[in-house]
Amino acid sequence: MARVAINVDHVATVRQARLAGEPDPVTAAALAELAGAQGIVVHLREDRRHIQDRDVEVLRRTVKTKLNLEMAATDEMIRIALAIKPDVVTLVPEKRQELTTEGGLDVMLYEDSLRAPIKMLHDGGIAVSLFINPDPKPIKTAHRLEADYVEIHTGSFAEARTFSKRQEEFDRVVTSARLARKLGLGVHAGHGIDYQNVFWLRGLAEIEEFSIGHAVIARAVLVGMERAVREMIELVKG
Repeated sequence: MARVAINVDHVATVRQARLAGEPDPVTAAALAELAGAQGIVVHLREDRRHIQDRDVEVLRRTVKTKLNLEMAATDEMIRIALAIKPDVVTLVPEKRQELTTEGGLDVMLYEDSLRAPIKMLHDGGIAVSLFINPDPKPIKTAHRLEADYVEIHTGSFAEARTFSKRQEEFDRVVTSARLARKLGLGVHAGHGIDYQNVFWLRGLAEIEEFSIGHAVIARAVLVGMERAVREMIELVKG
């Protein structure tokens, strides 16, 4: 069965809306782990719009499962990662004007510039995942870059509004996951996964971990964090 890692960014989004101390994403992460989550994910953005440096520092001390730090491959972020030492770093694209990450990292375009950051993270004892679109070319590039994992961007699948389009996007995810596994890469999946569309994905043996944030946090507002996490885990278990 695939692991479920919970992204607590949007707990910080609510906090930062009032520049207050609550709700605390660190507390949310602890509740998610108590409910059975097998990993915690946070995205430390360059503009610090939600997760703050303090959050990552405290999470590193308190997370009992696995801490996955999403970040851009910038000098500043590499320094922070090497100091904090999360279990995994997921390199993602980042635009200041976007509401959320809009697609996978263009690893073909940036292949040469990604080599040094990946090596630095590996030398620091940190596993590296690349957030990529479901396509064979970035999968093969991630393999050349010696990434440990790929996280397949499931946004286009999740946003499909017709059955035929969703089937098309699902097939792309399946093909990419199988190729990645064949090449020896670990396979994660994330973006837009919710309590309905997870039924499509949960049977893919190649996917080792789902990274789920918005859907769980949105439900947690209504039913509580622990129940929202447990319900998602139960759905993934089937």
